[in-house]
Amino acid sequence: MRIINGFLAYAVFLGAAAPAMAAYVPDFDRGIDVKMAIQAALESAASAGGLLPEPPRPETAGRVWISIEKGDVAALDGALFKRLPVAENKRVQVYDFEEDKLVELADGMNRAFARAPGFFAHSSLEAALEDLKAPQPLPVRAFTLDQAEKVKALAALPLEQPIAATIKGLAAFKNRGYRYATGIDASKWLQREWAKLAEGRPFVSVEPFKHAAFPQESVVLTVTGASEPESVVVIGGHIDSVAGYGDNPAPGADDNASGAAVVQEVARALLEGGYRPAKTIKFVGFAAEEAGLRGSGEIAAAFKKAGTSVEGMLNLDMVNYRGSEKEIYFVSDNTSPDQNAFLGRLIDAYLGYSWGTLKCGYGCSDHASWNKNGYHASYAFESTFEQHNPYIHKATDTLDKCGGSAEHALKFARLGVAYAVELAK
Repeated sequence: MRIINGFLAYAVFLGAAAPAMAAYVPDFDRGIDVKMAIQAALESAASAGGLLPEPPRPETAGRVWISIEKGDVAALDGALFKRLPVAENKRVQVYDFEEDKLVELADGMNRAFARAPGFFAHSSLEAALEDLKAPQPLPVRAFTLDQAEKVKALAALPLEQPIAATIKGLAAFKNRGYRYATGIDASKWLQREWAKLAEGRPFVSVEPFKHAAFPQESVVLTVTGASEPESVVVIGGHIDSVAGYGDNPAPGADDNASGAAVVQEVARALLEGGYRPAKTIKFVGFAAEEAGLRGSGEIAAAFKKAGTSVEGMLNLDMVNYRGSEKEIYFVSDNTSPDQNAFLGRLIDAYLGYSWGTLKCGYGCSDHASWNKNGYHASYAFESTFEQHNPYIHKATDTLDKCGGSAEHALKFARLGVAYAVELAK
């Protein structure tokens, strides 16, 4: 691990390199105590008469830190990486980055690798440095199937028409960019739609999750568990959309109005079917996914900080374009093998769809935020990556490119219902 640029990072570098620092040597592959490293480095520099670089800039809305795989940087536009990385380990580099360049970076990732965002964005260097620590293995988890009667009855309730209507509603906004007025309006619109599901149901609530660093809000619909409300199941998908970078038309019908619409349809089917889970279910529309998983990153970190017991997380991102032979694909990397196998068993036992697996890489969607915070997370996808929707991240990402209906997305809604019933029991 080496540290290269910035006041805090340079201080840690001095702490790692100076002979006087025998009392504290940071190990980034195992984790560091940032405060100790800073203090030790400052004392070492002072005793050696060393000079520190320019003072740190104050943290502002225009400054972020990203973590990204080393190999990806080489294939991207060098103009986006004017500075050396602040820190790195064998796999990942951390950069001091300009916030207004985040979507441009995501666009570069999409053009180079046909995936985005492919990185994490953080509001502080300390949070970014956490991504350099060796990930802790997920605890082995036994998932059981014993709710056949309820699953079969409730999984028949999702409908294509409400999914298509929600896709159309979200796609009607010029774009749903996380810093643009239309992106804010889209979040507010979804909050109102979800609030309709809570009417007359005292155990259901809808509220925004406000993010300090950007204006678009995430949306959370909570169905409070009847007997184990402290245990939580999360089903979510991002609500923002982009086309290239800038304030461009970006209907985002598949990426990701489709996933957000399925999240809503799972909630509608369960509630209108009279289902009350034993555990709490949180349905989430994540803000700012395209800008480095910022919405899900903050929410998952908040759950971890609060010590919330998360039974599992299902991410729905692009679910309405059938480009491959099989009907549903599960991402195998940066996800829970145990929960992925559980989802496959749900399909085999209750739904009869064909399914497969694929890899999508570092920071490729919101499941990664939950996985790195130690939660069992899975990502259900519409096709193989090589055959996924070619119209995304353009003004052409419209419902007609998916056949004008939500028939493929309906399969994911039925899977989401089965997942909720078997996990929130």
